[in-house]
Amino acid sequence: MSKKRQHTSPVSKLMSQKKQFSRREILTLLGSAAIGSTLPACSREDSPAAPAPAAESAPSIELPEDLHYQSIREVAALIESKQLSPVDLTQMMLGRIEALDGQLKSYATVTAERALAAARQAEQEIAAGNYRGPLHGIPVAVKDLCYTKGTKTMGGMSVFKDFVPDFDATAITRLEQAGAVLLGKLNLTEGAMAGYHPDFDIPVNPWSADLWSGASSSGSGVAVAAGLCFAALGTDTGGSIRFPSMANGIVGLKPTYGRVSRHGVLPLAETMDHVGPMTRYTPDAAIVLQAMAGYDANDPTSLQDSVADMLGDALPGIARKTVGFDRAFATEGIDAGLVSAIDEALETLKLLGATIVEVEMPEGSREVREPWYVICTYEAARAHAANYPERADQFGPAFREFLEIGAGITDEQYAAASQYRAGFNQQFNAVLESVDSILCPAGGFTFPLDPQILYGGNEALEPLFSAVQMYFTIPADFAGTPALTLPCGFSAEGTPYSMQFMGARLSEPGLIQFGHAYESATLWNQRHPPI
Repeated sequence: MSKKRQHTSPVSKLMSQKKQFSRREILTLLGSAAIGSTLPACSREDSPAAPAPAAESAPSIELPEDLHYQSIREVAALIESKQLSPVDLTQMMLGRIEALDGQLKSYATVTAERALAAARQAEQEIAAGNYRGPLHGIPVAVKDLCYTKGTKTMGGMSVFKDFVPDFDATAITRLEQAGAVLLGKLNLTEGAMAGYHPDFDIPVNPWSADLWSGASSSGSGVAVAAGLCFAALGTDTGGSIRFPSMANGIVGLKPTYGRVSRHGVLPLAETMDHVGPMTRYTPDAAIVLQAMAGYDANDPTSLQDSVADMLGDALPGIARKTVGFDRAFATEGIDAGLVSAIDEALETLKLLGATIVEVEMPEGSREVREPWYVICTYEAARAHAANYPERADQFGPAFREFLEIGAGITDEQYAAASQYRAGFNQQFNAVLESVDSILCPAGGFTFPLDPQILYGGNEALEPLFSAVQMYFTIPADFAGTPALTLPCGFSAEGTPYSMQFMGARLSEPGLIQFGHAYESATLWNQRHPPI
């Protein structure tokens, strides 16, 4: 981010100082942050309640530097040991949102009252010895496709600007059952496609304001990267967990289709929609996925397979595991710096004991966008039939054109694309099953982009579609198989490089092992935006 946009809030000052603070001092400084900050460009559903007076006997604690950038596991340890209050932590995060999100525009709605109520409940439960696990008291946020009872769920769409669900999405229910604290709802592209509705903000990449912030889960990517939550939920239909993770230099885990319930999540293309976590560290993604995963009778596509231990106590390494690599597929036409970063990643994986195996992606892997587009537009048009075309004038240019195309797709065209998909999936699954994972880019690379084109139609967006190389992401959406995106370096200009591990159905624990081993050896995820 340019120097003009950098500033230090009272919260940042608090986090950067190496001293001990009493609980009362923390709350005093947090209060000053809220008073002196810039209001965010998002809906304030409620305002932070005044904190209860702290007990005079509360012990002093030594806060980690940059607490907002610590891992869930690190913060959870402080909470479990009662060194850090969930209320203090939530107040800190709300203060940071208020100080910074006016610039970053990641939040559509801040649910301060709900967050503080959950934080107070967590604090009481933990004090009573009822610790629920590593998400207990941890502030998170969710993409504004997920239903939230009593809170607007807009999906980046003007037609839903006043929609207030009367129940929570299953994924949110399960996060809150695990003790997570919901800070708010995050901005996204209209309907979770590529462009934004003119009435909604475009999230700003915290690495630099002139960089693309990612596809539909852009608010989730920005909020996680900027330390405005410890984890966020995204959705992925053609790459919308992985592209924002790439653009913002974070971890994104698209799970197996049906692994996480889609009940209460606004659809784009129901045969390809996935809900998954976005975090700064791979084990954190495992923790969030563990809390959400499992059968849900309210979702007919929900898997009844048992849920494996996503993390494990030992976090075993990757010795004797195989990594498939198709050099032509992964490197041709790709930024030279990213190619170099991936080659270095391969060498690191070898040093960690993995074996690199030459594989060949299915024929036509670079031509999957066209059949994907047919399927996606066809299913989206039917998902939004209640509002389109009757309320076509309320849609933005890009999504309106997208739905118009979908409405014109015939059943025969959809069937032909689906048949192509089935054949491709058969070949792709065979490659996945031959190795423990496949390594390739998560997309092209993080690139400068005039944000105004994101308010335009599909013609204006075509350069974006070409730049992001969707052929890296679509295969896992077609097949419904998991994929893990994580940082693998930085360009000379300081922009993130990312790669992804793809695996066979239900192989999330193995992908997490790969991701954790790699990031432990490289520490790329320890580098954060300059805010």
